[in-house]
Amino acid sequence: MTVLPSKPALETALSHRSIRKFTGEPIAPEMLQAVLAAGQAASTSSFMQLVHIVRVTDAEKRKQLRTVGANQHYIETCAEFLVFCIDLAKHKKIAPDAQTDWTEMTLMGAIDAGIAAQNVLLTAESLGLGGVYIGSLRDDINATDRILNLPENVVPLFGMCLGHPAQDPIMRPRLPAACVVSENGYAPLDDALYAGYDATVADYYQRRSNLDLNFTKQVRNTLCHEVRPDILPFLQRKGLAKR
Repeated sequence: MTVLPSKPALETALSHRSIRKFTGEPIAPEMLQAVLAAGQAASTSSFMQLVHIVRVTDAEKRKQLRTVGANQHYIETCAEFLVFCIDLAKHKKIAPDAQTDWTEMTLMGAIDAGIAAQNVLLTAESLGLGGVYIGSLRDDINATDRILNLPENVVPLFGMCLGHPAQDPIMRPRLPAACVVSENGYAPLDDALYAGYDATVADYYQRRSNLDLNFTKQVRNTLCHEVRPDILPFLQRKGLAKR
């Protein structure tokens, strides 16, 4: 494999921003090969390698997935669009009596996919590319499944847009470290620390988009109603999470 110049891992990780505007320049084949190889090199639960990546190059499929994915135009305009899936179909072929319907197998597959995808994105960013995750493919997971013609025991989890950045957005502030890291047990959310963070997020959205939004409102907007209730029946239809 061609050795490509890349930024150090720490510098790359700490400078992450989601990129939603791209130049239109294609990703060089050797660069794409490198980021996909990095995904495959990721840690994997029990060495099961429960991930399949669908590289979507067909323009019509991209258009259809954009419709599923909250009409996010960058699904069509990015240089590469990847869909990360839980894959237990390979294992069923290898061992037809494999018990893939345990919920633990679904968790293992989701963990593997998340780790592999972060390897892909981190490597892409180290090479000067940018990207963004597309979780909205699960807004209609049945449609995503049909568009990609996925077999039983394969579940689409999220997409990833990759390309050469055409924007330089400000970084979105994360929770204070003390709100997410504790020692020897779980520490409840610190109200004073959180209040300061909420104000920081409100300022960020005002500066970025002139929005009246903070983290509390974002949590309520996301979690205080049904959250994709079709996911469990879909998983079970695909042969997963039955017990």
